[in-house]
Amino acid sequence: MTVDLELFRQRKDEFFGSDPTSPLTPEQQTAFTGLRYYPENPALRFEVAIEPFAERVEVQLQTNSGEARPFIRYGRFHIELEGQPVDLTVYTPPGGLGSLFVPFTDATTGDETYGAGRYLDLTPVSGGVFMADFNLAYNPYCAYNDRWTCPVPPPENRLSVPIRAGEMTFSK
Repeated sequence: MTVDLELFRQRKDEFFGSDPTSPLTPEQQTAFTGLRYYPENPALRFEVAIEPFAERVEVQLQTNSGEARPFIRYGRFHIELEGQPVDLTVYTPPGGLGSLFVPFTDATTGDETYGAGRYLDLTPVSGGVFMADFNLAYNPYCAYNDRWTCPVPPPENRLSVPIRAGEMTFSK
């Protein structure tokens, strides 16, 4: 199951530029011309099986403001990037089933992409298989201005390989 990436990005840009619930301030929306993205890369789209942790432990992820927020360490999946095996830990909000997300940094962080990292949401495919499409990797809302607080990727999701897919650094 793949997303029409061009349409997805167009709708996201429309939301950011005009919706009152956009993460951009009204002043930012006035000057907004669109987010910057890497070109689509089908090689960075993976169907993954998540290996659930035996115990789903609540952990505190630090945020960009220094406070901590609770999340559940849900499981882990394995992929290969740039010829290297990579393990990524999947998190979910506490209190039942929520979205499965992967906060991560990679070799582009702080240069081509937001300095505190990006996020990836996993979507179910079938039978315990999920789509991990890095073309949909996005900046947390704190990348756009200081009124947002966002979890920072934990050390276990800090990758040494580049992931040139998804959103790039926001030009303020």
